[in-house]
Amino acid sequence: MNATPGDAAMIGQLLASQRYAVLSTLDQDGGPYPSLVAFAADPNLNWLVFCTRRATRKHANITANPRVALLVDDRANSATDLQQAAAISILGMCEEAHDGEYIDLRGRFLASHPGLKDFVAAPDCAIMKVAVSSYYLVTSFQHVTQLRP
Repeated sequence: MNATPGDAAMIGQLLASQRYAVLSTLDQDGGPYPSLVAFAADPNLNWLVFCTRRATRKHANITANPRVALLVDDRANSATDLQQAAAISILGMCEEAHDGEYIDLRGRFLASHPGLKDFVAAPDCAIMKVAVSSYYLVTSFQHVTQLRP
């Protein structure tokens, strides 16, 4: 089912309210590799940004295969989550930011995560941009809508 303007607003609100996502990359054998990442999202829903050290498995996986998925949700770890929590599965292509884009994305990331300033300032820290191809919003446990930016 395609998303309505209300669904798009809910996706934007959920991305703005959450600080962390589960990032899934594909390892060298084609298997999934999940990682917890701090992220910031474009208010227009076109991209997300996260940071990682270049020596990590997730960076190596993305370098070999830029297809990624992220999961963002607002669960409270309670029984009511099945009916009340919302989750977004985000599909896209990821690459390391460079040049002018690097400075802008770094600033946007740090605006959401000022406590990670030292991590981001490290010489081996990569600013990673996910160009979103699809959002899948799941509400009420099984109501799924798709939004393409």
